[in-house]
Amino acid sequence: MPNLILSRLTKTFGVTRALRDVSFTVAPGERIALLGHNGAGKSTLMKIVLGLIPFDGGMATVLGAAPGDRAARRQVAYLPENVAFHPALTGLEQIRTYLRLRGEAARDAMGLLDRVGLADAATRRIGTYSKGMRQRVGLAQALIGKPRLLVLDEPTSGLDPVSRRDFYATLDGLAADGASILLSSHALTEVEARTDRIVILSQGAMVANASLAQLRQQAALPIQMQVRARDGAADMVAESLGGARFNGATVNLNFAPDQKLARLTQVTALGALIEDVEVIPPSLEDIYSHFSKQVRP
Repeated sequence: MPNLILSRLTKTFGVTRALRDVSFTVAPGERIALLGHNGAGKSTLMKIVLGLIPFDGGMATVLGAAPGDRAARRQVAYLPENVAFHPALTGLEQIRTYLRLRGEAARDAMGLLDRVGLADAATRRIGTYSKGMRQRVGLAQALIGKPRLLVLDEPTSGLDPVSRRDFYATLDGLAADGASILLSSHALTEVEARTDRIVILSQGAMVANASLAQLRQQAALPIQMQVRARDGAADMVAESLGGARFNGATVNLNFAPDQKLARLTQVTALGALIEDVEVIPPSLEDIYSHFSKQVRP
């Protein structure tokens, strides 16, 4: 059974329909990227899942219970974009406090901080932490109690590249253990390879819900191929393939997805004239731009 089920979810603020018949599920171990422009409905949806605001229509089930139900809250973790902690407390004191509030053993605090890369700074006051370090305290707090559903809003904000890599490695481990992850992010290049499915909202409506490979197939956007010719053969390769030459020895081709095999056959036929070939499919940014322009009535 999915850890999160949303069916025809609707939410209205005055005359504004923030969510319009949104339906999708998140299975155990599944990592879902929730994408959309500002005002698309992402924050409203996450607040409903967390039980912070009610919904007007449809159905929402969180771990078999209603959003905000005590049974659901104990198994759901949330990490906002901008975390806030008492600056006078150390990281260790702050996590110990949260552990006690959750009825967990305070001795587990150092293990959580070590898991997010803060063991060396555990006894420093949070007021001396960088934004990225405070975000990692937030992640440590979110991991308390082995949550079955994590709701993450721009979770890598302020993290350096190494910390971002470690963060996603932690998410991979949680998903492998059966936790569901709903992650909202504007950092599309990050989530492209680290999520199983992509949900895109536009003006409150869901306009996409599939894996990146499936969305590429649905969008049917042009594919780019960069063909590197041997020394002195670039003009001949460009003429044979009908492509545009750039950077001296490289020929650039753009074509529809159903032409990929035919184009590869053409390149292969040139044999010794070719040094290398790179096929570049549409990026998640291309896919997002395509679907986010669609507005359902």
